Amino acid sequence: MPEAMEIAFCGTDNSSAYDISGGFLRNVCFLDALNLVPHVFLLFITFPILFIGWGTQSSKVQIHHNTWLHFPGHNLRWILTFTLLFVHVCEIGEGIVSDTHLQSRHLHLFLPAIMGFVAATTSIVYYHNIETSNFPKLLLALFLYWVMAFVTKTIKLVRYCQDAVPLAQLRFCITVIMVVLYGLLMAVEINVIRIRRYVFFNNPQKVKPPEDLQDLGVRFLQPFVNLVSKATYWWMNTLIISAHKKPIDLKAIGKLPIAMRALTNYVSLKDAYEEQKKKVADQPNRIPSIWLAMYRAFGRPILLSSMFRYLADLLGFAGPLCISGIVDSFNNSERNTTRLLNDSTQPYLTSHDFLKTAYVLAILLFLALILQRTFLQASYYVAIETGINLRGALLAMIYNKILRLSTSNLSMGEMTLGQINNLVAIETNQLMWFLFLCPNLWAMPVQIIMGVILLYHLLGKSALVGAAVIVLLAPIQYFIATKLAEAQKSTLDYSTERLKKTNEILKGIKLLKLYAWEHIFCRSVEDTRMKELTSLKTFALYTSLSIFMNAAIPIAAVLATFVTHTYTEEKPPSPAQAFASLSLFHILVTPLFLLSTVVRFAVKAVISVQKLNEFLISDEIGDDSWRNGDSSLMYESCKKHTGLHPKAINRKHPIRQQLDGCEPTLRVPIRHIDIDDYAIKVTNGYFSWGSGLATLSNINIRIPTGQMTMIVGQVGCGKSSLLLAILGEMQSLDGKVHWSRVNETDSSFEASRRSRYAVAYAAQKPWLLNATVEENITFGSPFNKQRYKAVTDACSLQPDIDLLPFGDQTEIGERGINLSGGQRQRICVARALYQNTSLVFLDDPFSALDIHLSDHLMQEGILKFLKDDKRTLVLVTHKLQYLPHADWIIAMKDGTVLREGTLKDIQNNDVELYEHWKTLMNRQDQELEKDMEADQTTLERKTLRRAMYPRESKAQLEDEDEEEEEEEEEDDSMSTVMRLRTKMPWKTCWRYLTSGGFLLLLMMIISKLLKHSVIVAIDYWLAQWTSRNQNQTQTQTFCSVDGSIEDSKNCYIAVFSALSAAGIVLCLVTSLSVEWMGLMAAKNLHHNLLNKIILGPIRFFDTTPLGLILNRFSADTNIIDQHIPPTLESLTRSTLLCLSAIGMISYATPFFLLALMPIGIAFYFIQKYFRVASKDLQELDDSTQLPLLCHFSETAEGLTTIRAFRHEARFKQRMLELTDTNNIAYLFLSAANRWLEVRTDYLGAFIVLTAAVASIAEGPTSGLMGLGLLYALTITNYLNWVVRNLADLEVQMGAVKKVNSFLNMESENYEGTMELSQVPKDWPQEGEIKIDNLCVRYENNLKPVLKHVKAYIKPGQKVGICGRTGSGKSSLSLAFFRMVDIFDGKIVIDGIDISKLPLHTLRSRLSIILQDPVLFSGSIRFNLDPECKCTDDTLWEALEIAQLKNMVKSLPGGLDAVVTEGGENFSVGQRQLFCLARAFVRRSSILIMDEATASIDMATENILQKVVMTAFAERTVVIIAHRVSQILDADLVLVLSDGDLVECDSAAQLLLKKDGLFTTLVKTNK
Repeated sequence: MPEAMEIAFCGTDNSSAYDISGGFLRNVCFLDALNLVPHVFLLFITFPILFIGWGTQSSKVQIHHNTWLHFPGHNLRWILTFTLLFVHVCEIGEGIVSDTHLQSRHLHLFLPAIMGFVAATTSIVYYHNIETSNFPKLLLALFLYWVMAFVTKTIKLVRYCQDAVPLAQLRFCITVIMVVLYGLLMAVEINVIRIRRYVFFNNPQKVKPPEDLQDLGVRFLQPFVNLVSKATYWWMNTLIISAHKKPIDLKAIGKLPIAMRALTNYVSLKDAYEEQKKKVADQPNRIPSIWLAMYRAFGRPILLSSMFRYLADLLGFAGPLCISGIVDSFNNSERNTTRLLNDSTQPYLTSHDFLKTAYVLAILLFLALILQRTFLQASYYVAIETGINLRGALLAMIYNKILRLSTSNLSMGEMTLGQINNLVAIETNQLMWFLFLCPNLWAMPVQIIMGVILLYHLLGKSALVGAAVIVLLAPIQYFIATKLAEAQKSTLDYSTERLKKTNEILKGIKLLKLYAWEHIFCRSVEDTRMKELTSLKTFALYTSLSIFMNAAIPIAAVLATFVTHTYTEEKPPSPAQAFASLSLFHILVTPLFLLSTVVRFAVKAVISVQKLNEFLISDEIGDDSWRNGDSSLMYESCKKHTGLHPKAINRKHPIRQQLDGCEPTLRVPIRHIDIDDYAIKVTNGYFSWGSGLATLSNINIRIPTGQMTMIVGQVGCGKSSLLLAILGEMQSLDGKVHWSRVNETDSSFEASRRSRYAVAYAAQKPWLLNATVEENITFGSPFNKQRYKAVTDACSLQPDIDLLPFGDQTEIGERGINLSGGQRQRICVARALYQNTSLVFLDDPFSALDIHLSDHLMQEGILKFLKDDKRTLVLVTHKLQYLPHADWIIAMKDGTVLREGTLKDIQNNDVELYEHWKTLMNRQDQELEKDMEADQTTLERKTLRRAMYPRESKAQLEDEDEEEEEEEEEDDSMSTVMRLRTKMPWKTCWRYLTSGGFLLLLMMIISKLLKHSVIVAIDYWLAQWTSRNQNQTQTQTFCSVDGSIEDSKNCYIAVFSALSAAGIVLCLVTSLSVEWMGLMAAKNLHHNLLNKIILGPIRFFDTTPLGLILNRFSADTNIIDQHIPPTLESLTRSTLLCLSAIGMISYATPFFLLALMPIGIAFYFIQKYFRVASKDLQELDDSTQLPLLCHFSETAEGLTTIRAFRHEARFKQRMLELTDTNNIAYLFLSAANRWLEVRTDYLGAFIVLTAAVASIAEGPTSGLMGLGLLYALTITNYLNWVVRNLADLEVQMGAVKKVNSFLNMESENYEGTMELSQVPKDWPQEGEIKIDNLCVRYENNLKPVLKHVKAYIKPGQKVGICGRTGSGKSSLSLAFFRMVDIFDGKIVIDGIDISKLPLHTLRSRLSIILQDPVLFSGSIRFNLDPECKCTDDTLWEALEIAQLKNMVKSLPGGLDAVVTEGGENFSVGQRQLFCLARAFVRRSSILIMDEATASIDMATENILQKVVMTAFAERTVVIIAHRVSQILDADLVLVLSDGDLVECDSAAQLLLKKDGLFTTLVKTNK
């Protein structure tokens, strides 16, 4: 049987193969057989155990152990095993290559190596399974295997030494390495026995999981899993695949591991920073360095990341070298005969020979790629994790600083809220990004230098020309990058300005529509938008230049190099040189392109650190030790304490259990031992707001314990400042504030201390948290049902709470946006009452409440609730009728105390003041008598109801909006949901592309395709040219036809240059066209959106939350402006590059197409799963970022309240939780990106391997082969970009979708049936109004709010409209302006039916004063007359009528004085008077006052009444009254009830009807 003998173990061509005359060890073949023994032994033992194990492993054990349990030496073992596998591969390769040099097969050369490979693989699988099931006794088998393998290899090594085999031989080297590796693995195994003591010892060691995993909430397993899972993110699989079944939510991503929590990192950064502080403490002009602190805290992981990065970069150069080797091996096909030593069974190879083999190179290239990519991703991951940790630490530092900022700093504008928000949102992120990128800073120069050296080695001097081109163009890159940053900054400035204007428009939209001013404001937004677009244009230009440079530099460099090479060397480069240098150029461009970005980030980081430094060393509030007691120490200890309880951290009220030391129990009985009868005493106080000028001077007051003190005085006399001064928020220039101490012997001293010095404070400007109503009231105190009920009743909040959709569990929007002023104020007062502190400060709690609520609050809340509690109350108020209730009165004037004492004292001592008060009180009392119930409150409740229940009216709008609402989907079957989640929004993409215009779209597509064709053509031409002088028959190109060599050389160069030039030009054209198209799309989308919204019906604004509309203008517009174009560009570029590469490889080696199928399928599934998971994680990242930023700005706004309440620790805890939540989302997002990149990179490596093997097997022209490999190498870089960009685009298209959903909205009908020319210039001249059978509804699917109302108003009459809440009073006023749907009947004014007029005309000819005064930022002149139609005299006259003339005169700039946003720099009363002046300026003969006096004080109201009667004597005035008393002297009164007009006559006539509705209204004070 000759065939069987053909493959004998020792070969058939050597008779002495089985000769053992010289002893067993002399026979090499026998030694090789001996080497098989350990491998076979291992397989026999482990396979049964593995199978039994896999069969019975319970899932329970798996979950628990498999992630964290590692035996000692775990990582080392993995690394050694992988090295061992690699050496085995080399050994197999060496065996096979040697074997090809012999006449017959010699199995002993490679069979033991193959078995060794299998055994090593088995060993690691076996080890992994033992480790996860925690059964260390079974490791004995491995121990025996390592010992046997070590012994057999050593025997072989000894034999080689006896034969004196030279070191240069590869087989000898391999054997030495093997012996070392087996020895080390043996040592690792012994170490496990030593530490775990699972055998030979009596007491085996018990293992416990790390404390993060004892608490099962941690799902981020990267720090705990084994090495392979760490490197390939294998543990992410479950999460990413589960995303397909149901969206990833916060529960699925769990909590951060302890080492990454903000608190942990904050402590390490703070310690490092404190150390720096100590260093510079004695040098006054030096500031502590944040850089050094950051390095101390986070330096080590960054160094680790850099090390990975260096390894990856070095491995990256394997690509070009292997290409040149493979191509070379085909050119020198004449094989070197191998030297044979001793006998014929011993063909030894040198490593040099070994590396000449093409297949070996292909496999080495594959391994190098896999390793390189793994290292690269590891480097990225470590850097990102460190960046996230740094951000958490910085946020905590900033937050702690905010809590200690001095108030004057905030109010005097040294540190505005904007700056703080920027620190949080921008600067910390800049530093985080800097950390992500900083390993590049030192890795890139090394990479560039290495690349240039290799190029020089390949091509000689001409390589330096190409490198010079790249290096010289790099500064231009940097220049472009800086310009980009500038353009982005100016864009940002414009867009914030535009947003501010848009925000104002949306807030005052009702007024703008009523005054027909929307176009003026719209125009100003459009102007800003034009400026923004101009800077976006420069941004787009530089972006496209930067993309162009990136694409064009390699082309230019290659052109320069090869042309020089051809002319200097007299021959074109060989294919090996050509393609190796091409791929080197590709490697070089990336770091150069990125270097500019990284340098830019470094510069930004330096600036950010400067800002941080300024912030961290800015003024802090004085440490008011008399009030703090030792509490600060206690806080610190509590804070430390929180970190040690991972169990308790993530509870509903985490800080409850841990701050026992700091928090009082709910009801500390505060019985004062009367050492003194005052709670607070201020002696000789001078206080200022940081300007050095005393705002309050010469203050000597006492506040009696357990009594009610009232502070009264005119507006601006320093009442609120006095409270803040007592709270320690103002700078005290002189004098002291004494807080009476509790008697030190009191046993409950510790317990009552905090509640003693904490003050329940309700500020004048209500401050609400973005939380539920209940949380706003309890404010961190334990919930006590009776107390809660008592408080809400006292503040009459129950009716309001009943209106909210979820009762007191309703979330109040940011800054209480969905509540009215009165409701906000009552919640703040309720918070102060509910807290259990001995001191309560209420700053003007009645200012936004009407008379009824004030009385109720006074009686129930203050006189009953607080008195029962024996709490000390300080009350600032304007309502003098409550003076008799006060136990102690402090009267202030101009920052000093005028009088202090009881009402009796003042009556006796200062008659004048008392009389003055009395007249004022009388006036207020009269009001009281004829005053009525809380009409304003009911109105507030009405608006609240409207704001909270937009649903029914807005069902149609909602459907299109907000990403196919999840609610509807839940009824559907799972599959459709899944389909929706995996589908790309192609329709939206098409909408976006076409909104830029078809011409641009067409140009973009054509130029893209052309560019990529040209780039392929360049490379193909290069392949033809370089391989033409290899004397192989090949296709004729038109240059290689006859003619001298010189001619053809010039011809090749000419074509090459022409193609390169065309490529460069096309690069520019494509990058420009994409950016331009993006710009046009952005411009059109914003323009349409703005115009659509401005013309929307008022109902739309009532039902759509402001934030939602603003989001379209801010976040979504920003995405459309800046994010979609680059994503689109990058996506098209990488997709086309991948496609052209696959085409090129397939053209070079058609066999490759077979391998493409499985790779394609794998790629499809990877991208499908990744896109869904990435989208969810991005949404989580975005949605967790918002609460964090909100919390920061909330804290900064409510600083005084938080500090008065002494709730700093609770807020810190909340901040840490929010930061951690955001960080875990971001961490998962970046881990998912790594997951994707590792997988696509491995796919890319397989593509390279298949391309290489296919081309070697086919052995075509070496030029094409080099080309195929070059393209295969580029694919690895671009595959993951395709997926990443797809995922990004999908998320970003959401913005376009949301904007589009608004574009389908109905507009108001602005066109009238009459021509403008038909309307008289001065219409309405008389002011005669006929209301005829009027029916009104808000929307055509709602019930009518007015039914068949008939009335006639003579010119110049003063008409009052009254009725209970919801009777349709306001709807009537809106009907005059056609703000509501008049579906039957008509209103005729001066003979013209208003429904026929164009809306703009109608609204511009009437005036209205609304209940809420709206002012816009700008000048006073702009607010009175935005159309600039009036002279200054008219404006002054109007101001005089409104009694504002003197005040405006005193302002800097007079009429041009600044009005801040929302008119915040004027009081509510003044704002209402401005609105009156505004109505007067518009000389309309009809004025409508819609409850205009509801929110102002008595004095202002009297002014208003007077003005209306005098200045508007000739005009028709319609007054919608919230108090009947206002319209008792009206000429005509209309009484409405449920939309019907029930009574209509003069007030006097109506009062005669004893049972009429008007009479009842007057009687019941309605």
